[in-house]
Amino acid sequence: MKELILKIIAWKLRFIARLTLVKYKPAVVGVTGNVGKTSAKLAIAAVLSADRSTRASAKNFNNELGLPLNIIGDFESTEGLGVWFRAVWKGLKNLVITADYPEVLVLEYGVDRPGDMNYLLSVAKPQIGAVTAVGEIPVHVEFFSGPEGVAKEKSKLVSFLPATGFAILNADDKAVVKMREQTRAHVVTFGFDPKAELHITNFKDRFDPETGEAGISFKLNYGGSFVPVRIEGVFGRTAAYSSAVAAAVGLVFGMNLVKISEALGNYRGPAGRLRAIPALKGGMLIDDTYNASPRAMSAALETLKDIKAKRKIAVLGDMLELGKYTMEAHKEIGKLAAKSADILVTVGVRAKFIAEAATSAKMPKKDIASFESVAEAGAWLAERVKNGDLILVKGSQGVRMEKIVKELMAEPLKAKELLVRQSPVWLAKPGLYE
Repeated sequence: MKELILKIIAWKLRFIARLTLVKYKPAVVGVTGNVGKTSAKLAIAAVLSADRSTRASAKNFNNELGLPLNIIGDFESTEGLGVWFRAVWKGLKNLVITADYPEVLVLEYGVDRPGDMNYLLSVAKPQIGAVTAVGEIPVHVEFFSGPEGVAKEKSKLVSFLPATGFAILNADDKAVVKMREQTRAHVVTFGFDPKAELHITNFKDRFDPETGEAGISFKLNYGGSFVPVRIEGVFGRTAAYSSAVAAAVGLVFGMNLVKISEALGNYRGPAGRLRAIPALKGGMLIDDTYNASPRAMSAALETLKDIKAKRKIAVLGDMLELGKYTMEAHKEIGKLAAKSADILVTVGVRAKFIAEAATSAKMPKKDIASFESVAEAGAWLAERVKNGDLILVKGSQGVRMEKIVKELMAEPLKAKELLVRQSPVWLAKPGLYE
């Protein structure tokens, strides 16, 4: 019965969302990929908001219910009959009475199973499509024949673009670059590859154990010109990639690099994605707990490896939805963890493969601890954190690794406030969470 109700509501929301797009005719920017979708979406919104009215959900509203909700209006959740009925009412009202509607919608297109992209594109076909990254073993691969199946499903976003549209593609991901063969749209590439049209250089993770200052800096190069970009409170190359995607979209909309760079200065990224948070006893957390795929886990460990710190601790939980690739993927992460961290803590049954591989890679057993639950891991870590420690916490949503972050926060209430106040939504609407 519940499933039938959901289908009926999803159909109604799709119908209303399509009519809304017909009436208001906003420019639609679509974002997909297995890593960095939400970060890229919010970076794009941060850039475009400096030039025109833009809407992008602060959360990953990227499925059959979330996408229409984002088109219809600003909603805090996709769950509950109350939310859905309000969305239907608001959508119908906006169709009858002309509302103050944004000029640009930035929508996230999530794919869990074959056919998902077709459904989402039946709701909204973008004029600009951006693909962040796919990776060799992407998340949700257990529902596809293999990584190629995931890439094929994601590529539908760019194959549906009009000839007058733009495909923004990651030059550093082979599967993504290959998608240029499947689109009629103009292609703009981004990445660290020198051949990328929007080229990232001089990237640096910044962490000062004495002052607690943390962030990244880099340069964006395009058409013979470059601008410096500095983003506070976040680590890792993912934010640089997201900034490059946003810059590419900004250029498509006629913005110049200087204005784009200034707008990116206000971008902080979503909670749980390589966010820098003060930890107990003078340590620093890298909160990357939102989710985990092999590609994202590898990127997080590379970030940990590159940052200078007195001691580096990797706290890694299970990676879910990998099907037959589960053991292989976790073991590869274990090898990388042995090179990136001084101490390794694993959480969950699958993550034990990470610990085993790290041991095989000559990481001392005394520096490895494995736990079944986040509560055990959090309590163990809270007793051992020291001044100057840099602590990466990452795992799939189902493992609830964010509980460890809360356990290790220096000042829980202030840290929680920081997560909210640094989001692009708060910056645009300061009173929303007060």
